[in-house]
Amino acid sequence: DRGQHETVIPGELPLVQELTSTLREWAVIWRKLYVSNKVTLFRQLQQMTYCLIEWRSQILSGTLPKDELAELKKKVTAKIDHGNRMLGLDLVVRDDNGNILDPDETSTIALFKAHEVASKRIEEKIQEEKPDMGAVHTYGLYVNFKNFVCNIGEDAELFMALYDPDQSTFISENYLIRWGSNGMPKEIEKLNNLQAVFTDLSSTDLIRPRISLVCQIVRVGHMELKEGKKHTCGLRRPFGVAVMDITDIIHGKFILFFFKGLWVSLKLLPGDLTQVQKNFSHLVDRSTAIARKMGFPEIILPGDVRNDIYVTLIHGEFDKGKKKTPKNVEVTMSVYDEEGKLLEKAIHPGAGYEGISEYKSVVYYQVKQPCWYETVKVSIAIEEVTRCHIRFTFRHRSSQESRDKSERAFGVAFVKLMNPDGTTLQDGRHDLVVYKGDNKKMEDAKFYLTLPGTKIEMEEKELQASKTLASFTPSKDSTKDSFQIATLICSTKLTQNVDLLGLLNWRSNSQNIKHNLKKLMEVDGGEIVKFLQDTLDALFNIMMEMSDNETYDFLVFDALVFIISLIGDIKFQHFNPVLETYIYKHFSATLAYVKLSKVLNFYVANADDSNVYAVSSLFMDFSLILMLMFSALIMVGSWNCQISELQG
Repeated sequence: DRGQHETVIPGELPLVQELTSTLREWAVIWRKLYVSNKVTLFRQLQQMTYCLIEWRSQILSGTLPKDELAELKKKVTAKIDHGNRMLGLDLVVRDDNGNILDPDETSTIALFKAHEVASKRIEEKIQEEKPDMGAVHTYGLYVNFKNFVCNIGEDAELFMALYDPDQSTFISENYLIRWGSNGMPKEIEKLNNLQAVFTDLSSTDLIRPRISLVCQIVRVGHMELKEGKKHTCGLRRPFGVAVMDITDIIHGKFILFFFKGLWVSLKLLPGDLTQVQKNFSHLVDRSTAIARKMGFPEIILPGDVRNDIYVTLIHGEFDKGKKKTPKNVEVTMSVYDEEGKLLEKAIHPGAGYEGISEYKSVVYYQVKQPCWYETVKVSIAIEEVTRCHIRFTFRHRSSQESRDKSERAFGVAFVKLMNPDGTTLQDGRHDLVVYKGDNKKMEDAKFYLTLPGTKIEMEEKELQASKTLASFTPSKDSTKDSFQIATLICSTKLTQNVDLLGLLNWRSNSQNIKHNLKKLMEVDGGEIVKFLQDTLDALFNIMMEMSDNETYDFLVFDALVFIISLIGDIKFQHFNPVLETYIYKHFSATLAYVKLSKVLNFYVANADDSNVYAVSSLFMDFSLILMLMFSALIMVGSWNCQISELQG
């Protein structure tokens, strides 16, 4: 009898234990590789180590469902075996579930066969990974906000965004953090849980010469910090800004960054939002804010529905009027329909919070020409956009509460989101007309919407009035004040291209069909893929309904070849299944094969040096052209069979 003894049972999963021991073993070898200057192997092992550390964190988080854990286990064991093979270490023999085989319970023959299978599996895995090294085209930047230590004494709003200092433009929308005067988040449930992912970053974004993370700090309180109870509160006042160059970090390093007052950690995550949420579920969960790129990613995924309108308050110039000093101007931005009804929660100052109905700008003290450069996102339902406009009201804010209550809006400006031709407001800067705000008419949308909203519209109306000798005197309502905004529309449902819109609405504008078909080849590819099914429907409807004019057949055929070759571009390769689905499920032009084959025969029969490029482009995408013709032929055959059955 040996007496009492204890058996130690590890609390960790066997896979975690293997991961830990592997990482310790590799760490020693990694150092030796560095010392011996074996750079290539050193870098490869570094990347593999990062992967294993990441996966170990995911397993320890305990957030993975069973199926995802099983899938991750396969990835982990494959990566360990691959790394051991690369380093010339012993091969670990496993069963089908990835568990290490016990040599005491497994026969020699079974071990030998398992060894052969493992060797073959590792070789296949190595070959699989080789072409995938540059396969990622979309990335996300994970930001974990640790702390903000700054003795402001009032509530604050922190706006974080990615910025290109060489182009002087923001890359992403804002991530908003509301910070309390007590030195903690305004919502206590967000304590130690302030994180965001800046999505849709492309490989071209990563190779920018410089990228910065900018944090703008706005305090919310009195005009001056030392003011008391009798003074106006709730004013948004500029306080400070923090800028960090993250060019190196965005190349894959995980760095905890801190300087006086602000602490964040950053990590670059490969993949689009869906892939990031799946592969990094221990970092990105339901509470993680999603800040999108102000623009489309390098690869536009089908089903990615967006209708975001980014509005930036640029600057203004306001007359001081009867006051001795310049005004403390506050701009209030809101969205209304043509009836004057306010759209609730349509404005989003930053990711992380629900929308608000009114956005109030920062107030600069006694500045005649304030420059704001504040960007917000406007999100409106597609069906509402045609009826909506954005209204800006201007008000002087007094530091004395008693005076501030009596101050009324001194000016109003607006911009319509849709142009008269049906296209959306063009991207870029817009100089708006500022009308007098102390008139009740200026609060009536039905009245002011009859007036020009921008300086360009006013000049056009004045020109028309001079030609028709009509009286147009908006100057009695407008002011000498100026106000400029910039807009950027990221929408998969709205187009700014008048030629594409003309093609989609060809029945109401049939005299321009020929012009619009030719112009389609000049439309940006991103605009076309957004309306892929609608564009294809329009093309085939023109071919079928305008059958008496062969010119349209050739133009439609050219347009189809252009679209199909466009889908072959790497940026739009994800739309290839969408095109195939359209051909098999939505294509309904039964007699299209006759016209398509006729045009195809003509191009082939008349191929010469003058159209060699067109013919070569045609044959590069020949399979999809044949699929269209074959699908139409099948429909004709099916239709004839149905007629025969009815007649029989």
